Amino acid sequence: MSESLARRYGDIAAVPAIPSNDHLELLLSHRSVRAYANRPLAEGLLEALVVAAQSAANSSNIQITSVVAVDDPALKTRLAELSGHQPYIAQASVFLVWVADYRRAVGIAQEQGQALAHLDYLEVALNGFSNASIAAQNAAVAAESFGLGTVYIGGLRNHMDEVIALLGLPQHTFPTFGMCVGYPARTDDQAERVKPRLPVRHVLHRNRYDEAAFSAADAEAFDATIRQFYQAQDLEKPAWSRQVIERLRTVESLHGRHRLKEILAGQGFGLA
Repeated sequence: MSESLARRYGDIAAVPAIPSNDHLELLLSHRSVRAYANRPLAEGLLEALVVAAQSAANSSNIQITSVVAVDDPALKTRLAELSGHQPYIAQASVFLVWVADYRRAVGIAQEQGQALAHLDYLEVALNGFSNASIAAQNAAVAAESFGLGTVYIGGLRNHMDEVIALLGLPQHTFPTFGMCVGYPARTDDQAERVKPRLPVRHVLHRNRYDEAAFSAADAEAFDATIRQFYQAQDLEKPAWSRQVIERLRTVESLHGRHRLKEILAGQGFGLA
């Protein structure tokens, strides 16, 4: 357990002593995989991931998450282009597009002659994103338990309207993010290493938010931890704090996602 924690935090002192079991060890070993072997998933694995996803908690049991499993090479290539030219989307055995899906609810309501006032409010979109995220994380953990690799693709939202058209998503649905799933192409020695996280003391607040839990000095210390991580992989990367700023500093860094409100409105969501 201490070895797993040291990999996850870059320093065993960053986390207090905690109990361990096989499930936690699996979670601590998570890493994003961006290179995949050219092979399809074994029979039944895709369905196993969906079963895991459906076993996650969902809001009020209205079951508003669907997933489009894309294994057609041409479709994966196009989705890779639309998501910021990320080649591993095309390499993966399957690319899962997690969909916030209110179409089923709308269909039920129409059959009964009812209107759904909730569709006019932002809560519906937030609920769609949160439910898809919870379901997808279950699937990701299940995938890793079978020796598969995964990586989430937020870039799927760069051109959400084109993704909607490409996948034939109907009104009252929208894609939330994608997930590559496949067999890692590299050996253990070459695989992406476990990326360090902020020490627990910076993210765990008890009863009330503590603004003093993270300071400029703490950011500088974590910059050093991440720097060591990248150096071990012979990678040249800016400081973590600089990456945070650059990712959030300009509208251009949204890569088209500033249009989400109008796209969701076009899909039948009011967002009031």
